[in-house]
Amino acid sequence: MPNRPPLDAITARWIPWVVAIAFFMQSLDGTILNTALPAMARDLAEDPLRMQSVIIAYMLTVAILIPASGWIADRFGTKRIFFGAILLFSFGSLLCALSSSLSMLVAARVIQGLGGALMLPVGRLVVLRAYPRSELVRIMGFITIPGLLGPLLGPTMGGWLVEYLSWHWIFLLNLPVGLVGCYAVWRFIPDLRGSERTRFDSLGFVLFGAAMVLITIAMEGLGELHMPHLRVMLLLFAGMACLAAYWLRAGQVDNPLFSPLLFRTRSFAVGILGNVFARLGSGALPFLVPLLLQIALGYSPSQAGMSMIPLAAAAMVAKSVARPLIERFGYRIVLTGNTLLLGLLLASLGLVDEHTPYALLLFQLAVLGAVNSLQFTAMNAVTLIDLDDASASSGNSLLSVVAQLALSLGVACAGALLGGFSAAGESEGVSTTLEAFQLTFLTVGVMSMMAAAIFLQLSRTDGRRAVRPEPEMEA
Repeated sequence: MPNRPPLDAITARWIPWVVAIAFFMQSLDGTILNTALPAMARDLAEDPLRMQSVIIAYMLTVAILIPASGWIADRFGTKRIFFGAILLFSFGSLLCALSSSLSMLVAARVIQGLGGALMLPVGRLVVLRAYPRSELVRIMGFITIPGLLGPLLGPTMGGWLVEYLSWHWIFLLNLPVGLVGCYAVWRFIPDLRGSERTRFDSLGFVLFGAAMVLITIAMEGLGELHMPHLRVMLLLFAGMACLAAYWLRAGQVDNPLFSPLLFRTRSFAVGILGNVFARLGSGALPFLVPLLLQIALGYSPSQAGMSMIPLAAAAMVAKSVARPLIERFGYRIVLTGNTLLLGLLLASLGLVDEHTPYALLLFQLAVLGAVNSLQFTAMNAVTLIDLDDASASSGNSLLSVVAQLALSLGVACAGALLGGFSAAGESEGVSTTLEAFQLTFLTVGVMSMMAAAIFLQLSRTDGRRAVRPEPEMEA
């Protein structure tokens, strides 16, 4: 058992609020940026269709560091790491606001991601170690509410800040929140550590991280980076080789980063693979829609941000119907049907043009938000539901990594498709920016639909033993 000192009443009351601040900072940052990309591109003299590296740099950094977060907190204590995470995130935000080029902004996003990767996992760890299990559902429910508000407020706030101030304020906004968070952590968060010091799989961490970085850069090489195809193939091959080396090694060591034995549970294997492919479309959605609205359809930043409200609001509402649907129809039917519907809805955005009624567009986005939310809930739950207690922690960590990686690959894939269709149209002299967006949405939708074949591999009884709530992680 972890070392759990008795908490005084004031500390016990304030810990959930402190963790909620961190959840809100990260959730807001993940959505406020998308609406600002065109304005940032203009200010940095970049092509707005090739700004995906700003998003990918953050997501990839978070994905790489998640596996090490628990070990780091045990080694140095939750108080110092949580404080350092918020401070690093805030410092990275300041550097983002001061950036004068795309390369500087990407580097600042990496620093911001170093803090973001530790905030959520260590915040959850504080709650797990500070409170009895009987209190966890209530407290976890409280601290995740700000995480749900982030996607609702982020696009709108980003659009208004860009239109009436400047894009720099989407990062400067984190500074006062971060200062309050740092003070609150130092004042109220206890220094909790695990009772046993485990050995960290450093070589496995390097191999797994290298695989993620190389594969993502290869995807970026087809889009924003304009790499020769030979270099892209070499990077992709090197990334796959690192991944193969990791899994071969993981089967031979005692405490691997992620054990291959997890994949003996069929629902976990299907859930992880389904997450990888289904989230490609979901990851592309918040990146592509604000660009479509502003660049192809001529919306202002504030109009584009407010247009995203139905998508986020419907996603929140859909969480309440996920459990009844799963209990009634089972994971196999819900995930297979919902994946096909998600792909169709993504492809339907390829029909949007300047003549599409605004009300119809808002309705499309609302339905898409609800279906996307149901997809996340069902995929996350089926991935973990049949794991035993000994494997649940490692499985949840791998799911968090895969979710972040798949979302970053979705943005990279969308950027590559958008750049490719734009370049092909320019060479033929017939394509427009709107047509490039339409073809991109159509392609992304078809790609997402293919994930339905993975969820068909579930049996009718998989996950029927219980229906656990969605794990506390980023969608």
